[in-house]
Amino acid sequence: MSDPAKKSKIEFNKLHKRLRRYVGQAIADYNMIEAGDKVMVCLSGGKDSFAMLDILMHLQKTAPIDFEIIAVNLDQKQPGFPEHILPEYLESIGVPYHIIEHDTYSIVKRVIPEGKTTCSLCSRLRRGTLYGFAKAHKITKIALGHHRDDILETYFLNMFFAGKLKAMPPKLLSDDKQNIVIRPLAYCKEKDISRYAEIKDFPIIPCNLCGSQENLQRQAMKEMLTGWDKQFPGRLETIFSSLQNISPSQMADTQLFDFTGLKVGESVGPRIASDEAGLDILER
Repeated sequence: MSDPAKKSKIEFNKLHKRLRRYVGQAIADYNMIEAGDKVMVCLSGGKDSFAMLDILMHLQKTAPIDFEIIAVNLDQKQPGFPEHILPEYLESIGVPYHIIEHDTYSIVKRVIPEGKTTCSLCSRLRRGTLYGFAKAHKITKIALGHHRDDILETYFLNMFFAGKLKAMPPKLLSDDKQNIVIRPLAYCKEKDISRYAEIKDFPIIPCNLCGSQENLQRQAMKEMLTGWDKQFPGRLETIFSSLQNISPSQMADTQLFDFTGLKVGESVGPRIASDEAGLDILER
């Protein structure tokens, strides 16, 4: 084996091990997958969902519990969508799969005026279709391919444009209370996933077939976070860690903490509101 090939193999092995560790840790931390689960891996044809499926299949072989995987793609009948790519790939790796055919593209084009963003309606239609499939096929977990960077971008989008401290949870109960959604890539960096997809040479399908414009606000968040990551290495890790270490009494949301009930000498929990949290800031 030549030196470049050897280095490439070493790089891939390290990357694969790191991603499997992150996914395994996220699954353990949030109890994402349990014994007997039937996990629907939503496959869009993008790098993230390809990587998620690949890593989950590897973990399935070594996991101490038994669970099923079924890869599911929603064919929304977008013009130019290469219908043969996903079935050929999924058959080649030997995973059970299902292609749902639902022409949401025509619905969106009929309802949304030309030039307006279609993403919101498209997302609702897609979600409803996938939830319906999950119920019909007794799916117990729905796996989506959002990664750490998606979660952070959403966090700052909500902070800057909606006035909310809200991100994407690694695990959630759907609004209809019928489905549990998991995000196994929650701890994974996008750049690691991109490199992994490049090395694995997944048959990635372009995401711009619908013709919708890129979300400029989300792109701005991505560029901001990329800049921070370059200028201040480790900052994104710290920000993500903050999402896992929240002190409600140190915020200002009266629905999360009973500020009106604070009384001298009474204990109201391990993270009570006090002036100590601000001392280090005032002294700087």
